[in-house]
Amino acid sequence: MVDFTRLVAGFIVLIVSLTVHEAAHAWSADRLGDGTARRLGRLSLNPAVHVDPIGTILFPLLAMVTNLPLIGWAKPVPVAVAQLRGNWRQKFMVIAAAGPASNLVLAVAAATVLAALAPVEASGDAIAMSVTARLEYLFRTMVVVNVLLAVFNMVPVPPLDGGNVLSGLLTGPMAAVFDRLRPFGFLILYGLLLTGMLWTLVSPPAELLLSWLL
Repeated sequence: MVDFTRLVAGFIVLIVSLTVHEAAHAWSADRLGDGTARRLGRLSLNPAVHVDPIGTILFPLLAMVTNLPLIGWAKPVPVAVAQLRGNWRQKFMVIAAAGPASNLVLAVAAATVLAALAPVEASGDAIAMSVTARLEYLFRTMVVVNVLLAVFNMVPVPPLDGGNVLSGLLTGPMAAVFDRLRPFGFLILYGLLLTGMLWTLVSPPAELLLSWLL
């Protein structure tokens, strides 16, 4: 049976986390010289401008109802690398890393709130304990979701953020070879997902981070 309270809480957490992730991309791109996101209204914490009907709503709800290992996504923030000028690869790398970094910040913030709630939960007051239990679930979910989003997005396969970070680190022939692989990024990603290798890559660092935060 579906717990609708937890379903709504998880959905809200995902929406907030994806919104902050995309806003971080937009903000860093704007700061580094590309105003495309600002002109398109993406430099915002309004979820409506970042929502992807399938990735932000359909897939996450399906995952929550069926317990399938699906993860959500929002509309990618467009970046015009020609406007970055100078060391555009390095700037693009920073823009890519900003999204996962924002999720880690959210995870740490949520873990800090969880630590503050612990004394209230142990107070013995029934009402306080009931409210605190709900808040604890909400912020624990925020920690887990944001850690998974950060680690998943840092898998070094384009079009994930990790692929763009790796692209910024590579130079010369290696960068050229990696760029030629970019059109096949989705196929590589699906291959990792279908073979179970994706979770093999994501699980160890995610579990390590969660052990520190929770």
